[in-house]
Amino acid sequence: MINIICISAPSGSGKTTLCRALQKEHPEVKWSVSRTTRPPRPFEVNGVDYVFISHDEFEGKIDAGEFAEYEDVHGEYYGTLKTTLDNTIGAESFLLLELDVKGSMSIKKLYPNNTFLIFILPPSMDHLRDRLRKRGADSEERIEKRLQRFEEELGYKDKFDYILINEDVQDATQELLEVVNQLNTGVLHGT
Repeated sequence: MINIICISAPSGSGKTTLCRALQKEHPEVKWSVSRTTRPPRPFEVNGVDYVFISHDEFEGKIDAGEFAEYEDVHGEYYGTLKTTLDNTIGAESFLLLELDVKGSMSIKKLYPNNTFLIFILPPSMDHLRDRLRKRGADSEERIEKRLQRFEEELGYKDKFDYILINEDVQDATQELLEVVNQLNTGVLHGT
């Protein structure tokens, strides 16, 4: 049974918008709340957006083998606890994770029969560059770094169960919903 849906995409591909649309249509699909060592932003709520913990606590959990996946991003850790996934599978419920490609690969390796991986692509590199510029959140240098990372992530796309091209957010949302509905026909339809 598929219980875990991992969505990976380069920054600016619309993955957060698509994840929110999926949860709106399927409120039974819960959001995975990652652990992180970075400080919370003013609008973030501990336990809702992330669970904020110290570097020492995070590293203790690494040493104890408690993480299904984790990543060091610019000196700050982000990770998903195995217990979160084990509890989801045990309860036969559903969990949505928004992860980088390596995190998705780790989850699939640990839970191959319960995990479905979706990779979201922009229609082109130029389209992605334009989206990142329009967001206005990053410098040109940071945008180029994100695009470089995207090139690396593309090397993993064939390892995903499904590739979705997000050219139009409404079409992509509809496609995502159709894919998820087919995963567990009857269960995700609420019947």
